[in-house]
Amino acid sequence: MFIDYAKIIIKSGDGGNGATSFRREKYVAAGGPDGGDGGKGGDVYFVVDPDSNTLIDFRFNKKYKAQNGENGRGSNCYGKNGEDCYIKVPIGTVVKDFKTGKVIVDLSEKGQKELVLKGGRGGKGNTHFATSTRQAPNFSIDGEKGKEKEIILELKSLADVGLVGFPNVGKSTILSKVTAAQPKIADYHFTTIDPNLGVVKTEYGDSFVIADIPGIIEGASEGIGLGTQFLRHVERTRLLLHVLDVAGTEGRNPVEDFYKINEELKKYSEKLATRKQIIVANKIDSVQEEQNLKEIEKLAKKENLEIYKISAVTGEGLKELFNYVSEVIKTLPKEEIVDVEDRIVYTLEEEVEPFTVEIINGEFVVQGPAAERIMRRVNVGDNESFAYLQRSLRKIGIDDALREKGIQEGDSVVLVDWEFEWYD
Repeated sequence: MFIDYAKIIIKSGDGGNGATSFRREKYVAAGGPDGGDGGKGGDVYFVVDPDSNTLIDFRFNKKYKAQNGENGRGSNCYGKNGEDCYIKVPIGTVVKDFKTGKVIVDLSEKGQKELVLKGGRGGKGNTHFATSTRQAPNFSIDGEKGKEKEIILELKSLADVGLVGFPNVGKSTILSKVTAAQPKIADYHFTTIDPNLGVVKTEYGDSFVIADIPGIIEGASEGIGLGTQFLRHVERTRLLLHVLDVAGTEGRNPVEDFYKINEELKKYSEKLATRKQIIVANKIDSVQEEQNLKEIEKLAKKENLEIYKISAVTGEGLKELFNYVSEVIKTLPKEEIVDVEDRIVYTLEEEVEPFTVEIINGEFVVQGPAAERIMRRVNVGDNESFAYLQRSLRKIGIDDALREKGIQEGDSVVLVDWEFEWYD
């Protein structure tokens, strides 16, 4: 089964907590702090798997999580770092943020490995907070939480040449004649529901990959039928062979079909509208009237496009067509088809850590990642740790924000899930 779309959840590992510990040795009356740091949480990577060509594994496994870092321990023992999570995907996979639709990474190269989510940093043990005046710090820092993201995986076939056209114009037959691919072929609509790939080898020893893109219909760019799924695979091709039924076997007008298909390509992507095309007039062995062929010739002249007249069934004209295609491919540069201006990679360091201050039922409620980070760092039952909390509130601006809201001495402050009385 060919699966080219999947939605999954990925999560990086939490950082381990730092330890609050003191030396307890015989004959050492007042041992100093010896709490070790927590281990770093595991990262999440995407890796190109050369042996995979479908996203079917993601149909059953929807969540991928890196390992958490271990907590620190006494005697300055550091927690072990969490193991990274490596997600294997086929070449040609595009990873997108589900909420924003932005491209996170485009995995289109062999051996490519990309870091997508960084694990949380490990917390600091109380050893780090010892000073000349604070020799027994009774607090440490908890590890940072990992990040969780819902993402989309899209597989776009990597082919040099794409066969496009309405259903039942002979694309699958062409592919079966010029490659070793064996697509299903029959005389009814939407025989092909998945893209088929094949390698064309010319008589001169050249080779290139060709894709039979399932039939595109009107409204495909808006998702009618399986339109957007089919158009996804056209994006990466460098050359389009636009197959037209010159015999009009279904009563269709091939010239009208040409413009309808190109309109759908343009609606889906401006780049597709400018992709080089060659008109392939198929089924010339079944032509009853010459009018369609004459109209297609006029079309090719008007649009300044090459035209090749073939019969996929008898093989007439196929050798000449694909020898020419082989030469054209050599002149077309391989470009990065996916727009990457908005490419983003999530890291904990890069994300802003805001906070909010709201008055709810007479209480000043402080929430947000910055506030949560502070609370992970303090032991509210320890005076020195509480003093550290006050300094942190001033440092990141929560003090000023509370005063702007009109806080007075004696008012209640709820910091994440802990309540205390405000005083200057």
